[in-house]
Amino acid sequence: MTPSIALLGEYTPTFPPHLGTNAAIEHAKTALGLEINADWISTEDIDQTLFERYAGIWVAPGSPYRNMDKTLAAIRHARENGIPCFGTCGGFQHMILEYARNVLGFKDAQHAEYDPYASDLFISKLACSLAGRQLPLTLEPGSRVAAIYDTLTANEQYYCNFGINPDYFDVLKQGPLRITAADAEGGIRVIEWPDHPFFIGTLFVPQARSTPEQPHPLVAAFLRAVSAS
Repeated sequence: MTPSIALLGEYTPTFPPHLGTNAAIEHAKTALGLEINADWISTEDIDQTLFERYAGIWVAPGSPYRNMDKTLAAIRHARENGIPCFGTCGGFQHMILEYARNVLGFKDAQHAEYDPYASDLFISKLACSLAGRQLPLTLEPGSRVAAIYDTLTANEQYYCNFGINPDYFDVLKQGPLRITAADAEGGIRVIEWPDHPFFIGTLFVPQARSTPEQPHPLVAAFLRAVSAS
């Protein structure tokens, strides 16, 4: 049976990161010679059969989502059960929330798009928007993401106005989640879960840099993990 990926988000055909997601999957499929299906699933339609139908999830850009709780439940299930999970932009932000709530114990961890006055605001509005900017980042030696890139530096494109609240940087570093890439000012840009087939989140949008000639290495690695699951 051909494996399938659930693209979790509210698909908008005029939203460049969504079009880029579709294109990046096709680039990587062709380059790798893999047969993998990908379906957009609204977060409102996530249910208990999701992981019976899909071998991996890509939590896509474009938050706020229609149903945060269902999205976080899907991320948690993937994390705890070794199911490939890729989060980009808004997906990365919700992976942080899931970790804060279910691993670090901050049950009220919140995102400013949903509740800007929450007491535990792990995701806040960036002081300076990153939307439309391409910026350098440094990868952690020995990390999964550094092995995927096969380098310790990269330049990536962003499409976001929200990121991790700097007040919680130290808190996030206290648990098992690995912070494996940062920008020049120390902002957290990539996270990964240790000893997992593929559980990686990026604040940037790697699909924006994918081309038929050069599929993005993170997208290719995610598809390999899904195919092997």
